[in-house]
This record gives sequence, C-alpha cells and structure tokens, in this order.
Amino acid sequence: MRMYLTMFTLALAAAVAMYAADAKAGKAVYDTSCKSCHGPDGTPNPAVAKMMKVEMKDLKTTDADIASVVTKGKGKMQPVKAVTGNAVDDVAAYVHSLKK
Repeated sequence: MRMYLTMFTLALAAAVAMYAADAKAGKAVYDTSCKSCHGPDGTPNPAVAKMMKVEMKDLKTTDADIASVVTKGKGKMQPVKAVTGNAVDDVAAYVHSLKK
C-alpha cells in the first residue's frame, strides 16, 4: 500500500509540474498583449487611462480574476482574443511575479 501511495504522489507531482503555469512564457505574452496599457511592471499607463477615460487599477488580483478579464474583458477592456489556453495561466503567473 505504501508503495502505491508513493507512486501516486510522484505521479501527481509530475503532472502538476507539467501543467504549472510558466511565468517566463507569460512575460512574452504580457509584453505583446498587455504591456502597452498595463505597463512593464503592472502599473497602469496613465496616458492610456486618460485617453480611455477610465481608472485603471494595478494588476494585484487572483488568477481567476486575471483569467476572467483576459478572456471576457471588463469595463472598457475587451477580451484579449490572442491570449487563450495555457497562455492565460502563464500571464497570470507572470503578473503575480511582478508583485515580488
């Protein structure tokens, strides 16, 4: 029984590592699709906010919120159709790395 539990734990750890979000890949996507409005460090671009007549907040939020905004949009921000699948998780991981 102990051997099966150990094998299961190792298999689960490998699966999690395989599907974990990649902040490095997220940076590339962020630089292409997000940086012009949200700035290189996640701080909103004041010129874009003024032009769109919106108050943009820093990107300090949960993975689920980031995924929702990227895929569905929010307020005047339209969904980012170029960012799909694992790239959404990668962008969220990169955004969280900005907080450190």
